[in-house]
Amino acid sequence: MLLIDGTLLPAMPEPIEPAAARPTRPSEARLVRPVRTQIEWAPRELDAALPPDHQARAIWALLEQLDLSAFYADIRAVADRPGRPASDPKVLLALWLFATKEGIGIARHLARLCEDHDAYRWILGGVPIDYHLLAEFRVVHEQALDDLFTTILAAMMNAGLVTLDRVAQDGMKVRASAGAASFRGASSLEACLTEAKEQVERLKAQREHSEPGVSAREQAARERHARERQARVEGAIAQLPAAKAAKERQERTLAKPKRAKVTEPRVSTTDPTARVMHMPDGGFRPAFNAQFATDVESQVIVGVGVTTRGSD
Repeated sequence: MLLIDGTLLPAMPEPIEPAAARPTRPSEARLVRPVRTQIEWAPRELDAALPPDHQARAIWALLEQLDLSAFYADIRAVADRPGRPASDPKVLLALWLFATKEGIGIARHLARLCEDHDAYRWILGGVPIDYHLLAEFRVVHEQALDDLFTTILAAMMNAGLVTLDRVAQDGMKVRASAGAASFRGASSLEACLTEAKEQVERLKAQREHSEPGVSAREQAARERHARERQARVEGAIAQLPAAKAAKERQERTLAKPKRAKVTEPRVSTTDPTARVMHMPDGGFRPAFNAQFATDVESQVIVGVGVTTRGSD
């Protein structure tokens, strides 16, 4: 009891301890969770994303000093004619040069890097490309690319970066796309050629009376495939003399026990220039022998060649 101003008050109750709160379950918690599918607009300058001393800038600066007129000669989109603008060949050159330095030689891989990697995006600078354009550019301008690499090598020699005092050469077997079953002898190749010609003529005759449900595009694709097969078989027949000469050379140079195992010359109808070679794993498969000549001091590749001989 308490007495306040002469008034008797009841005693204060004892304080009640609050019950312990139970742990919060993860499903009950209110959280700000990540949403990685939302679109963000972030201002970003490509030129600021690349260091000033990056090798991609050096490659671009070098190309700006070279005569690249051979790569522009076939462009039909000009100022006084209609048509969509072409992608700058200088950009395609810089992409392939930088990719080659990085050990990349596949157009699809290079196209993906142009979307994800800052160095390739800097070289691209928004120019539209795809892997078809990259692959076609390398095939169409093969001679111009060889001349360009020769010019670059000469510039490096003039600057003392490459001396060519000592050059090392080595080879590497590269698996061909041809299968073992595609190799045929002379009589089989002649039969294949006859069959391929008949197929081409048959498809030409069907052009006026095409099969139901076959579009003009599909019909054209069939004709193109038949013509390509005929061209491959003709190329295989043209390679027979070289294959025969190689077999004759084996009969002269091999030891007597191995001479009896030399078979008749055969050529692939899939890849006529491929030859069966002894691979590093001990097996025998259709392949090519890529030869590299390298400056010993700078480790710069100064020469590349492809041969059908198994030995270096």
